[in-house]
Amino acid sequence: MMLSSRVAEVVRNTSETQIRVSLNLDGSGRGTLATGVPFLDHMLDQIARHGMIDLDIFAKGDLHIDAHHTVEDVGITLGQALSQAVGDKKGICRYGYAYVPLDEALSRVVIDLSGRPGLEFHVPFTRARVGEFDVDLLIEFFRGLVNHAAMTLHIDNLRGVNAHHQCETVFKAFGRALRQAVALDARAGNTVPSTKGSLI
Repeated sequence: MMLSSRVAEVVRNTSETQIRVSLNLDGSGRGTLATGVPFLDHMLDQIARHGMIDLDIFAKGDLHIDAHHTVEDVGITLGQALSQAVGDKKGICRYGYAYVPLDEALSRVVIDLSGRPGLEFHVPFTRARVGEFDVDLLIEFFRGLVNHAAMTLHIDNLRGVNAHHQCETVFKAFGRALRQAVALDARAGNTVPSTKGSLI
């Protein structure tokens, strides 16, 4: 698989949101993020920087209602872009994991680009909001992402007192685990890492 082919752009327009996501799996970790939800932008920046993915996301949503549709639909659109960019998955590592601390908080994220969507999300948030952001929306983000990226994703916050730290360790660990999972394995060549011969 040529590195230059691992890019994607997806546009999703509904009556609730208008979203454009472009990414490069072999980028330098830069991002331009403008979802209208500042805390979500901060978390998406963690994916870009720690995943070494160039990530541009622009969203306009019905924020006069709340952030639910925007956060969920950004997850859906990012999942679609990841699926496109990784392609037939030939030569990728497939699996990735990371433990990331931030002060008192520690999270573990494990990814399998299995072709089967599945989410285990275990984050016992210590408060309901970080600033104006409702932390319940994070599971909606990741559910949308895994359903459309067709990945198995396990997220566990192992400890934490500060809810901002809990969130940030999850997103940093997701970025690191994703970086590992989409990495090209020189020993694998042009093969698919599955006994079935397909991960689609």
